[in-house]
Amino acid sequence: MLRKVIVTSVLLAWHVSGWSDEVRSTLQEQQRVAVTIYNSNLALVKDQRKVQLKGGDNLLAFRDVSAQIRPETALLRSLTSPGSLRVVEQNFDFDLLTPQALLEKYVGKTVSVVRTHPTSGAESTESAQVLAANSGVVLQIGNRIETGMPGRLVFGDVPANLRDRPTLVMQLDNQGAAQQEVELSYLTGGLGWRADYVAELSGNDDRLDLSGWVTLTNTSGATYRNARLQLVAGDVNQVRHDRPAPAPVMAKAMREMAVAAAPMREEGLLEYHLYTLDHPTTVAEHQTKQVALLSAAGVPVRKELLLQGSEYYYQSSYGELGQKMKLGVFVEFSNQEANHLGMPLPKGVVRVYKKDRSGNAQFVGEDSIDHTPRNEKVRLKLGEAFDVTADKKQSDFRVIDRKGIYESAYEIVLKNGKKEPVTVTVKEPIPGDWKMLSSSHKHEKAASNTAVWQISVPAEGRVMLSYRVQNKF
Repeated sequence: MLRKVIVTSVLLAWHVSGWSDEVRSTLQEQQRVAVTIYNSNLALVKDQRKVQLKGGDNLLAFRDVSAQIRPETALLRSLTSPGSLRVVEQNFDFDLLTPQALLEKYVGKTVSVVRTHPTSGAESTESAQVLAANSGVVLQIGNRIETGMPGRLVFGDVPANLRDRPTLVMQLDNQGAAQQEVELSYLTGGLGWRADYVAELSGNDDRLDLSGWVTLTNTSGATYRNARLQLVAGDVNQVRHDRPAPAPVMAKAMREMAVAAAPMREEGLLEYHLYTLDHPTTVAEHQTKQVALLSAAGVPVRKELLLQGSEYYYQSSYGELGQKMKLGVFVEFSNQEANHLGMPLPKGVVRVYKKDRSGNAQFVGEDSIDHTPRNEKVRLKLGEAFDVTADKKQSDFRVIDRKGIYESAYEIVLKNGKKEPVTVTVKEPIPGDWKMLSSSHKHEKAASNTAVWQISVPAEGRVMLSYRVQNKF
C-alpha cells in the first residue's frame, strides 16, 4: 500500500490545461438562494449569482452545486438581460478530487517518486509509470515493478475533469452585458424533511399542548447559505428512472440544530400545501436541522379504551375467544381553529408525554399521522391498557339455514383494576346481512358492518356484555 500520497503545490494552481479559459462561479458570487423541499427526497434549488462574461462563447463553471443534482433539470437564465444567454452544452463534473481519484486518473501516465534517505534526510527523485491503482498502487520504475512505495508521489497537474467540488460546466453564447446576474435552477436529491410533533396530556387526559417541528436533513453534498426555505407537503408524482445517483454521498456524523422561530406560514399550492419559513436559514452539508412549525395549547382531546373484534367467529363455532385481552388506548382531537389549531398538518410522528405526580414528563406513546387537512380529526394509538382487560367467548352458535343463515351469541366480561371508573368502547365488525336479536346494553350501528357499545365499568369492578346476532351470507 502506498503510505502517503501528497498533492503538492502544483495542484493548488487550478488554472491548468483546459481550465484557463473558464469563468468560475463560486459561492462568493452568490446573491441569494432559495430551496423548496418535498416529502419524497426531492428539492428545487434556485441559485442566483453575479458572473462576468465576455461576448459570444463562454465556458461557465458553476461550482458548489448539489452532488445529487439531476442535470437534465438544470436551467440557467439571465436576470439582468433576459433571453441574452443560450446554453449550447453542459456537463456535470462529479468526479471529485481525492488522492485516490487523482491516482486512478494517472494510470498509464508518469509521476515522480520522491524518497527520503532515513539517515541523511536527502531526497531523491525517480520517474515512474502508474500501472494500477486498485487496492493500492503498482508502479514501474525503470525495469522493476514496485508496490507499497515509501515516500510520496508528485503529480504534474490536475486532469481537467477532476474537480474539488461538484461543478456544472456550461458552454454559453452571451449576447448580453458583460456583468450579469444569473439564476440556475435544478432538482436534486439528498434533501428531505419530515414533521415531528410533541404533545403533552393534561392530568385529566382531556386536553393537550401540541408543538410541531420540521426536521430537515441535507446529504446532497452542498451547503445552502441564508436560504429562503419552503416545504411542500403532499405526494408529488415523479417519473422513476433506472439510473444510478450522479455522485455518491458518504455518510457522516450529522449535527442537530434546533431553531426557535415563529410558526411557519402556510398556503395552498395546487393540491398540496406550501410552508414558508419567515426568515433565511443556512442548511449546511451533512446537517440535520429543526425549525418550528406550530404551537397550540389547551387542545380538547378525547381518550378512548377500545376492544376491537374480528369477523371470523360469526360463521363457525369457536367457544373461547380470549382471556385477559388487551384494550387499545387512543386519543383523538380535531384540527380546527376552535381548538387553537386549523393549520393543515403534514404527515409525521406524534410523541405524547404526560407528567407524573412529581411533575416530570413521562413518555406514554407515539403514533404516525398522515397529511391532515384543517377541520379533520387526528386519532393516535398510544399503546394498550394495563389495568383494563376483557374475557371473551362465543356462548352459542347455530346454523339456521344451510344456505347461509347463522345465529351466534357472545359474552364479553370487561374488568377494571383502576381506582376510578372507565368507559370502554366495544367495536364488533359483523359480516353479512345482520340483525341484533338481543343485547344486554344499548348498541349503535356505526356502519353497515359495525356494531358499537359504550360500556361504563366501575372502579375495581367488572361488567358483562352479552348479545345475540343473526347473520345471512
